Amino acid sequence: MKTSNTSRAAAAVAATVLLAGCATSNESSSGAASAGVTDSSIKIGGVLTETSATGYSTGGAELGAKARFERANAAGGVHGRKIEFIGAEDDTMTPDKGAAAAKKLVQKEKVFAVVPVSAPQFGGAEFLEQQKVPWFGWATGPFWCGKESAFGFNGCLAPKPGQETQTWWGNQVGAQLGGAKGKKVWVQATDSTASKYGVSTISKSFTAAGFELAGSSAALPAQAPPQDWSPYVNKIMKSAGGKAPDVVVSVMAGGKFNSGLYGALKKAGYKGLITDATSYDPKVLQDPQTKQALEGVYAAPQFEPYESTAAEVAQMKADIQKVGGTLDQHTATGYWSADVFLKVLEKTGKDLTRDTFFQAAKSFSYENPGFGRIRYPEGKTASNGCGALVKLENGAFKVAQNLKCYDNTTL
Repeated sequence: MKTSNTSRAAAAVAATVLLAGCATSNESSSGAASAGVTDSSIKIGGVLTETSATGYSTGGAELGAKARFERANAAGGVHGRKIEFIGAEDDTMTPDKGAAAAKKLVQKEKVFAVVPVSAPQFGGAEFLEQQKVPWFGWATGPFWCGKESAFGFNGCLAPKPGQETQTWWGNQVGAQLGGAKGKKVWVQATDSTASKYGVSTISKSFTAAGFELAGSSAALPAQAPPQDWSPYVNKIMKSAGGKAPDVVVSVMAGGKFNSGLYGALKKAGYKGLITDATSYDPKVLQDPQTKQALEGVYAAPQFEPYESTAAEVAQMKADIQKVGGTLDQHTATGYWSADVFLKVLEKTGKDLTRDTFFQAAKSFSYENPGFGRIRYPEGKTASNGCGALVKLENGAFKVAQNLKCYDNTTL
């Protein structure tokens, strides 16, 4: 009889342990899916290139995201949950540090999502995809494209051959010049992954708009600008049948690269249009030499410029000023990345896990005059097709072409 009682007791203990183990396992599984989420909050952190050897920085995106999150919180949050934004990690434009930053946010900080991400050489993409952690930001490289977890507010700027790529940049420059017919363009990059990939997509944008391609190069080393620009400039100045091209497009990340190239081009007598995606930054006005090099340059932001009178821009500026942010390009990309993330949260509803979030994002569409439009899953493999032009003229930024969306073309 004692043996029977002992056996039953052991069995009961074993069953209790087994049930406890199952509960622990279930909690662990559901915990991973809903990490960073409580009944009253959602924990978010970002990864940016705040510092780098080239001087390039996307640090303003942190305050941009904070500004948008704070407005959401002031309105009561999303479905009763407020955003707990813990700020951004700095990847220093180093892939290994970007991977470490992503792991820290997910494994140590237990964030629900990584917002904003703005880093030209981000190394955390594969980890976030593996862990099924959503991340939102300014999609500037191929590592954004084709991933379930990645959400560029501007879509995918580095699609694969056969997929759709943007034409807005070429079309906006064509509009600025009064037409693209008979005009030739040179595309300049560095040997970084994102910059090199940009040569094919940006070249296609301009040829689709009617320009002829004079040539392109990705020969510049990505880590530091050259001491002597003359070999590169001489090649550009003779690229259009022995003459200078009508347009020079830079897909280089780094103020030192662009100001160096532009200064050297002007010294060589270049009179054509110069355009890039990064020079819309008030910091360039603080350095006389940089300011002079960028005078007359057309920056190409993927949002309606701060100088616009649009109501959505006025709202963004007011939100940013409340948190002490600077009105630069990266602050805006952080702001709109956070805005799109919040809209997906709204669609997801009260039952928030990563699974329900991804499900809501599978058929998501949103338009806003501040940045244009975005649709998922289309935005996983194609640009949103929207952009503007801003000219630095007499030391001040002026809207050259307001934000406009154009049809994409096949790469």
